[in-house]
Amino acid sequence: MITITAYSIILTIFVYLFALLVAKKFPSPFTTPVFLSTSIIIFVLVVNHISYEEYQPAKTIMTYLLGPATVALAVPLYKNRHILFKNFLPALVGVFTGTLFTIITAILLGKLFKLSNLILTSLSIKSTTIPVASEISKIIGGDQLLVAAFVMITGMFGAMFGLKILNGIKVSNPFSRGLSLGTISHGIGTSEAVKEGELQGAVSGVAMGISAIITSIIVPLLIPWLIK
Repeated sequence: MITITAYSIILTIFVYLFALLVAKKFPSPFTTPVFLSTSIIIFVLVVNHISYEEYQPAKTIMTYLLGPATVALAVPLYKNRHILFKNFLPALVGVFTGTLFTIITAILLGKLFKLSNLILTSLSIKSTTIPVASEISKIIGGDQLLVAAFVMITGMFGAMFGLKILNGIKVSNPFSRGLSLGTISHGIGTSEAVKEGELQGAVSGVAMGISAIITSIIVPLLIPWLIK
């Protein structure tokens, strides 16, 4: 097991570095590092008959190390604190509106396709980072595996297409771009915002955190009313 864990960690690191090089040389939504590296790792694990349960200890170690990496977001946040304070109220309104909208639309679209209540419940928290979404799912009765899948898919979609969609609708303000990515596509979207600019990354990190707080408060209140 130790050998598989070490192999999985090394594999993940090298595949991600490879994906960064590919994304730099061939920029495309489908060469976005998170999407490309995830696809390659899944393929390698399947070919080598390594199950998710065997890969999970490596995932746990790397997830733990994300803590110090997340703290690093405080640096651009501190540097851009004056801009954040100046725009705090409109940003708060934007995050609240975006968070509420993504929850309600997810449930309404799910109902349109006649999805089960379990799927609807799990889908409602798709735009929140996994640690927060996992805790909320325990309260509202969601499925942990479905929640993790929906959160990952949402984050990847945001990372792959978020900036391109913003370009398409002519959203050029760095503050607005960061706010959008952080609100809708949590940490994975924030990683793309950081690459675009320091301000975008700082705003996206704040939006991700505020969105998580708002979701944890309103979803338990809305679910009984929206899912009947």
